[in-house]
Amino acid sequence: MTNSYAHTIEPLDPQKPDHKFFNLKKLKDPRYGKTLPFSIRVLLESAVRNCDGFLVKKEDVEKILNWKVTQSQTVEVPFRPARVILQDFTGVPAVVDFAAMRDAVKKLQGDPEKINPVCPADLVIDHSIQVDFNRKSDSLQKNQDLEFERNRERFEFLKWGSKAFRNMRIIPPGSGIVHQVNLEYLARVVFEQDEYYYPDSLVGTDSHTTMIDGLGVLGWGVGGIEAEAVMLGQPISMVLPEVIGYKLQGTPNKYITSTDIVLTVTKHLRQVGVVGKFVEFFGPGVAQLSIADRATIANMCPEYGATAAFFPVDQISIHYLKQTGRDAEKLSYIEKYLKAVGMFRDYSNTAQDPQFTQVVELDLSTVVPCCSGPKRPQDKVAVSEMKQDFKTCLGAKQGFKGFQVAPERHDVRVSFQFNGAEYSLSHGSVVIAAITSCTNTSNPSVMLGAGLLAQRAVKAGLSVKPYIKTSLSPGSGVVTYYLKESGVMDFLSQLGFEVVGYGCMTCIGNSGPLPEPVVEAITQGDLVAAGVLSGNRNFEGRVHPNTRANYLASPPLVIAYAIAGTVRIDFEKEPLAVNSQGKEVFLRDIWPTREEIQAVERQFVIPAMFKEVYEKVEKVNERWNSLKAPSDKLYAWDPSSTYIKSPPFFDGLTRELQTPKSITDAYVLLDLGDSVTTDHISPAGNIARNSPAARYLTSRGLTPREFNSYGSRRGNDAVMARGTFANIRLLNKFINKQAPCTIYLPTGETMDVFDAAEKYQQAGHPLLILAGKEYGSGSSRDWAAKGPFLLGIKAVLAESYERIHRSNLVGMGVIPLEYLPGDSTESLGLSGRERYTVIIPPQITPRMTVDIKLDTGKSFQAKMRFDTDVELTYFHHGGILNYMIRKMSEN
Repeated sequence: MTNSYAHTIEPLDPQKPDHKFFNLKKLKDPRYGKTLPFSIRVLLESAVRNCDGFLVKKEDVEKILNWKVTQSQTVEVPFRPARVILQDFTGVPAVVDFAAMRDAVKKLQGDPEKINPVCPADLVIDHSIQVDFNRKSDSLQKNQDLEFERNRERFEFLKWGSKAFRNMRIIPPGSGIVHQVNLEYLARVVFEQDEYYYPDSLVGTDSHTTMIDGLGVLGWGVGGIEAEAVMLGQPISMVLPEVIGYKLQGTPNKYITSTDIVLTVTKHLRQVGVVGKFVEFFGPGVAQLSIADRATIANMCPEYGATAAFFPVDQISIHYLKQTGRDAEKLSYIEKYLKAVGMFRDYSNTAQDPQFTQVVELDLSTVVPCCSGPKRPQDKVAVSEMKQDFKTCLGAKQGFKGFQVAPERHDVRVSFQFNGAEYSLSHGSVVIAAITSCTNTSNPSVMLGAGLLAQRAVKAGLSVKPYIKTSLSPGSGVVTYYLKESGVMDFLSQLGFEVVGYGCMTCIGNSGPLPEPVVEAITQGDLVAAGVLSGNRNFEGRVHPNTRANYLASPPLVIAYAIAGTVRIDFEKEPLAVNSQGKEVFLRDIWPTREEIQAVERQFVIPAMFKEVYEKVEKVNERWNSLKAPSDKLYAWDPSSTYIKSPPFFDGLTRELQTPKSITDAYVLLDLGDSVTTDHISPAGNIARNSPAARYLTSRGLTPREFNSYGSRRGNDAVMARGTFANIRLLNKFINKQAPCTIYLPTGETMDVFDAAEKYQQAGHPLLILAGKEYGSGSSRDWAAKGPFLLGIKAVLAESYERIHRSNLVGMGVIPLEYLPGDSTESLGLSGRERYTVIIPPQITPRMTVDIKLDTGKSFQAKMRFDTDVELTYFHHGGILNYMIRKMSEN
């Protein structure tokens, strides 16, 4: 089909007439250059370039150009990202689904060759296991050996996928965390493909995909289901977002880290309310931030709820590309192209400031050292207030800021023996201290800051108690390189911060077991022990089952709290520790300034490091290279496998559509409150020995040592269905305590959630979930939608949804229902023990209101959160993937 905007095509360089671009300035539309936010310009360019009159129409281009008006009208537009990025946690189920789709297409007499990714897909195997090799120099090698031992089958399957599907590029295990590798290596900023230049953009199967926005590449997290549709050639159907302008000004205090800034921004934007919106940063303060600083802020975007947190490309972006070893020729056309289309930013030039939906401001000079916790990333606590805040939380009512410990037990201490010495634990004792997560390990300033702090701490005679589980898991090999070259790695090691691997570790629950005497002391005293980590998530039950309080902090503060051994300390008034000479050492005595850190960074973080590490990244792992993988187009499923299993999503799929039916007399499986996260719904950590998943694996002949984690078994629906709602911190109102259990209402029995769901399904009863606000916040976990689907859940009724999870539910054909404004479980007097009938009319429209009738005779209305016509199409087909199978088998 011809493009309606072919007249805007011109060569970028007259010397290279075959290398062209769509020049948006030739639209000659005043709305483009004067009002449109830079993030919306990326959406516009994609619509113009892909305008075929079918999937993308001229009306779509007009809607985007008219953003100033349409942003508030719930207008739907298509967006075709330049690429997709997968991490192996979600990459495995994506490849599993593709393999199963090929089988389904073949059954419908189609051609299985049609199931092929049609846009670039980068898959980074960043899964790592941090096991109990605490404080040993061989931790890294032992962890990597164990990783291959446990995950060989998954790795072989992914290697098959890289051969079976076009354009699937795999970065092998041990290379780093997906988002950091994306920032340092994979990001193009501007694509040159098929003789056209256009902006790099992407969606990714992890919510922290937004980290790449810090480099001026528009990207955000989607569910694995939606990413698969994009890989199969479908544009994303999205509601044109409002754009909040976040103005930065002022200069940070010399003792402030980028982590302090991002935790401040996170709390601020949660208060502003930016769920489902873009945030675009502007103002002279942006120029004060390095790309690593910007990426840290963008990484935390899901924690303040926005879809994207965009920093348009400027000269500092170009400098970062040089610093990370990008090709000089590419750098020249990146800058030239972005300037030609009006997407290159000068933050000091207010004439370039676009119009925003709303503007909020932050003066960087007002930021103070802070942490976030003890249970949510948006709950910022100034370091100066940590001691008092923890004390308040200890006695407060059970909740996001409360543990409900009786006053007479606040000062309890429990003694224990460890390695022949006696220690004691109390509430607030630090038992895990982890420098981890792409949020901060991608930032040389905070990593070198941690190294300099460690150096000064060791020289001051300080140490970390040996029972504290310390670890360093960088997001890429470059970090290790510059820490060693700058001379601080040895000091980190002396404090116990050994490199244990390159991947998602403590931040996703892969911290391994604590020493048994520590666990016994915590259990004996019913202690609120603490974990401190440089991650982005600290939801209950995510970090470790034995740490009820978890705080996000900068890498230097992680070390400080590890040395102190407790979060119940006021660093301004109390010494960090007393050294062997009896001298009190305060944190201020050893804390490095921003200027000191930046001087070391300028000297040791150099392009040659990035080039050396990434030139060999795809071939350096010999164990990966030696893996044998089948070459058949159709995957030969192994019925004995407990890792890779053909999912039942497409069982019984017919060519003909089934008319959506009302949900009749459904039971409530769970009655939940606010901020139920995808970690509550589908945990990623270790498989508990008394869980339904453990019983299944035991029945397949596995021992507990072989269970591995839920994250590693996402290719097996039998495990993942049993792991749905298996988080030990799940609070179900039916039983009024934290446990992965519910009541089977027909008999009143309390049982594991999976077992109850299975009994309901055997009896032919549909199920639904009742929930409060922000249902499905947290990681973009597709199994948080797939699992409920397999449990027989037909709908969720909540006060509000996190964006990605609502989309995932739609993608699986589960109806997201939303209470009308002012309504809730409580206001409507719902006990959850009623039976619910949801009336689905023959003609469904986006966001329509439907009737819900109870067996008690009561009735009320709720909004059906299918937000676009495309989402309704998916629902009629029973989900995105069913739609794609039918579409492909027609041709």
